Amino acid sequence: MKVEKILSNNAVLLTNEKQEIVAIGRGIGFGKKPGDQVDESQIESQFVKKSAGLADVLAQLLAEIPPPHLAVTEQIIALAQQRLAITVQDTLFLALSDHINFALQRHSNGLTIKNFLLWDIKRFYAQEFAVGREALALIEDRLNITLPEDEAGFIALHLANAKNNSDMHSTMQSATIIKDVLTILKYDLHITLNEESLDYQRFITHLKFFALRLLNRDTVTHGDDSIYQGITGMMPAAYACAMKVYDYVEKNYDCQLTTDEVMFLTIHINRLSGV
Repeated sequence: MKVEKILSNNAVLLTNEKQEIVAIGRGIGFGKKPGDQVDESQIESQFVKKSAGLADVLAQLLAEIPPPHLAVTEQIIALAQQRLAITVQDTLFLALSDHINFALQRHSNGLTIKNFLLWDIKRFYAQEFAVGREALALIEDRLNITLPEDEAGFIALHLANAKNNSDMHSTMQSATIIKDVLTILKYDLHITLNEESLDYQRFITHLKFFALRLLNRDTVTHGDDSIYQGITGMMPAAYACAMKVYDYVEKNYDCQLTTDEVMFLTIHINRLSGV
């Protein structure tokens, strides 16, 4: 494979047929110039570059991060692809490698950051959190460094961002919205939710997309309210609860839910609560 661009002493941009590949390895870029061949035995890790215009950002980032940290990031992303079936973008590699490197630096300095969303991440992003825990095991195995469980939560958020094609702020806000809606439901209907039930998992999935639509101001509307005729009469308690969610959204996010959104919530709440 030929060198297209030197990103750092430890990373180069290669061309392989129609693909651009970022190859990582200790000293792989040292003394090289565009057009040179690279000894593939020097490549410790690699990923396909998909986005245009990121070469300069990659160069700056890769120059600052030790190759072992980059390699373990690539392994974590490969694991996430297997477990979560996510479509990996260059931005995930950038964000996650930067985060992991910073976490390892903090650890070496005896500093820890508490993840105040950890409990919510475990509940609402269970699959991503499971991969986050596997990521910590990979880091311990490859680098002999044990990071706290809080970091599994942070990694899970990065993976959730990639899975939902959103940003970190939106993912954190989504977790808050999900938590608040569940609180409204529990206190309004005086029920205890079975977090192991299929209906609960379906509701959480619905709320994840509901929250993203809300934050993106992309609410669902079919324009034909007649299809919901009779639902409010058949599910009065669930509908009243859904309207409390409506009030919460209007007050906190300055957005009015459509009839479709309220009806979807009503049906899910009724199924979950059995009222």
